[in-house]
This record gives sequence, C-alpha cells and structure tokens, in this order.
Amino acid sequence: MQTLVEEALEVSLRDGQGEAVRLYVAACAERMAPLFVVLRAGVPGREADLDLYLESVRNLWFADRPLADAAERVRRLDRFPELRPNEEGITDVADTYAFFAALCLRYALLAHGSDNADDAVSCGHAALTAMGMLDQNVAGASFLAEEHRLQSLSLSGDVSGLWDASVTAGRERLRAVVGRLPR
Repeated sequence: MQTLVEEALEVSLRDGQGEAVRLYVAACAERMAPLFVVLRAGVPGREADLDLYLESVRNLWFADRPLADAAERVRRLDRFPELRPNEEGITDVADTYAFFAALCLRYALLAHGSDNADDAVSCGHAALTAMGMLDQNVAGASFLAEEHRLQSLSLSGDVSGLWDASVTAGRERLRAVVGRLPR
C-alpha cells in the first residue's frame, strides 16, 4: 500500500529508536484529538469513549516507555462505532473526521505499545489522508502541507514546541471542520 507519509520519514521511523516512534505517533494523535473529542462530545452514551480517547492521547506523550496497556486500549477502541463498518458507510462531515481521528489513535496505540514502524506509518497516513480531504473541501487550505511539516518536525531531533504546535494545529483543523458542518 502506498502511503502519504514521506519516504524519508518512513525510513527514519524504521531506523529510529522506540522513543522516536512513540513521539511521532503521540504528536499525530494530539493533532487529530480535537476532531474526535469535540465532534463526539454530548453524544449520549459516549462519555466512556471520550474518557478513553483523552486518557490515551495524554498517555502517548510518555514517549520514554511503551504503554503497558496499549493492546487493551486498542481492543476498547475497536468497539467504537467509528471503527465498526456498517452498510451505510460514512456519509457526513463529523463522522468522517471522527473516523480518521479514531483510526489515527488506534495506530498510535499499536505503535506506542510495540514500537512498530508500520503502525506508526499507518498513524501518520490516517492524519495525512484526513488533512488532504480537508484541503479539498476548504478553499485555500494547507492542512496537508502543515501535517507533513509537523510530522517531519516530530522526527527531527529538535522537538521543542512540538506539543504546542500539535495542539494549535488540532484547534485549527477543528475550526475548519466545524465550519463545514451543516447549520
């Protein structure tokens, strides 16, 4: 499968140490988190899902060690409606971006628990795919280019400001997606 993750980043992920993989996926998940959290906030019966999502993203930033319970978190995440196919498919804006955010977190947890570069690449690919779609639907947007830049930054060795940049990017994405929601 061809991914949107730049080849040099894929090589870096495959050659990198576990902490580099874990930091990369933590940053990707952080940037996608507002899409899931805000688009699912207030949905009846989703409180535990939101708690799992938020706690998982927070724990991903402990990049110095793999998450001991990553596999259990993935099992719980796999029960989210966003990751359970149905006959209608995904048809609206909120569901589309909540799906990509859940998928990104799923691969982030897998990579964080195992240091598997393939899972990290899939995590980055999910974020890039979502941002490419957003660019196609928002005039003059450059979310895909920004995601590429931030993914490179997370593997550059100089990660100062990465969390702040990821939080800011996540908020900007959310504003763009909310602007596309039906009124």
